[in-house]
Amino acid sequence: MAYATINPATGETVKEFPTASDQEIRDAVKRSGEAYKSWRDTPVSERAQLMHKLAELYRERRQELAKILTGEMGKPKAQAIGEVKLVAAIYDYYADNAEGFMEGRTLEPSTGGQARVVLESTGSLLGIMPWNFPYYQVARFAAPNVMLGNTILLKHAGNVPQSALVQEELFREAGFPEDVYINIFASSDQIADIVIPDPVVQGVSLTGSERAGSSVAATAGKHLKKVVLELGGSDPFIVLDGENLDRTVKHAVRGRMSNSGQACTNSKRFIVLEDAYESFVEKFSQAVQGIEAGDPADENTFLGPISTVGARDEIMEQVQDAIDKGASVLAGGKKIDRDGAWMEATVLADVTPEMRAYAEEIFGPVAVVYKVKDADEAIELANSSPFGLGGSVFGADEAAALDIAKRVESGMVYVNETTGTAPDLPFGGVKRSGVGRELGPFGIEEFANKKLLHTPAKK
Repeated sequence: MAYATINPATGETVKEFPTASDQEIRDAVKRSGEAYKSWRDTPVSERAQLMHKLAELYRERRQELAKILTGEMGKPKAQAIGEVKLVAAIYDYYADNAEGFMEGRTLEPSTGGQARVVLESTGSLLGIMPWNFPYYQVARFAAPNVMLGNTILLKHAGNVPQSALVQEELFREAGFPEDVYINIFASSDQIADIVIPDPVVQGVSLTGSERAGSSVAATAGKHLKKVVLELGGSDPFIVLDGENLDRTVKHAVRGRMSNSGQACTNSKRFIVLEDAYESFVEKFSQAVQGIEAGDPADENTFLGPISTVGARDEIMEQVQDAIDKGASVLAGGKKIDRDGAWMEATVLADVTPEMRAYAEEIFGPVAVVYKVKDADEAIELANSSPFGLGGSVFGADEAAALDIAKRVESGMVYVNETTGTAPDLPFGGVKRSGVGRELGPFGIEEFANKKLLHTPAKK
């Protein structure tokens, strides 16, 4: 696997980095294991001080860090700064709350005596992270686990090497021991053949594609290592009525097109009850047609390029397949003729099950709209997806919308807002969207030893 910064706005190769040798990977794993022996015994209060310093550094260097994101994966500047701020909030959250989470809970044994379950560290962990949120994806894995006392080996995506390196640099600048967090420029074969099998490594967290998740889970299972997987999504955006339609459309546009449509939790399938369908589609299509892709370094740009030319071309193949089989294009639908990985924001209608766009995740700025007769049909369509990550339900009657939200088969459903994220809210999905949870109090439990401490009843 090559590690290289290729500016998606221009197609220019900016900088290349060599993949580590097998011996360098083995050395990194060994160092991570050695670091764990002392880090696990470091007082939680000291870990928290370092993590607060790390959060402070992200805020201080936000302009520089945002520029790296923009140059490597094309994230528009304002959204890149927003990602950096969110990351700082995640590090602060776990610095403030980890000690309380680790205290666990008291039980009342039926056999008498006293019992308490506490959270303890387990060892060195491997994180395999994607390019679409290069800092945020790392933070939600690293923050709880470093606070817990685990150490981190981090393999980042091949197209964001500078984002990977600067995060290792920030951990060290904040004062963490050098090997508590180690970036590794490893190949997929090295991960499968060297890192995961090593007894030092106690678990693997992957955010990425179904294919990558399946492969890593199989390897981890073979070696009896726990996994957390955050995979794809095809989030439904259900519109129950035509009330507050301007607000609903505003959420729909941001929910689908933010990060150039390259988020697992982007709203992707817009399922609208027939009474509201025509009005929604008209307003939504007009809004999308008004989006002009622009320079991601401009703070006023909302839609930037796709991460790579190859990814753009894959999206266009999905769109063309739908068109060839009878889908209607209500907005966009074309590549943009300039150097780099550009395409128009797009809305498709009349998508049917034989089209790729019906069941596949479209990881780019393409919305698919569906008309349904009632809420039951909306739920049936929403749950027909193999994915189950997030979802949204919009309706004037909040209680009724909440009832619909409870019937959606996904890990997260938001009422009258698009799927979001916050440090204190659990993040994760069901079905082919993965297993496990990150963030909130649940995020620190996944790779923890939930140790029972029991003393007998006094006689």
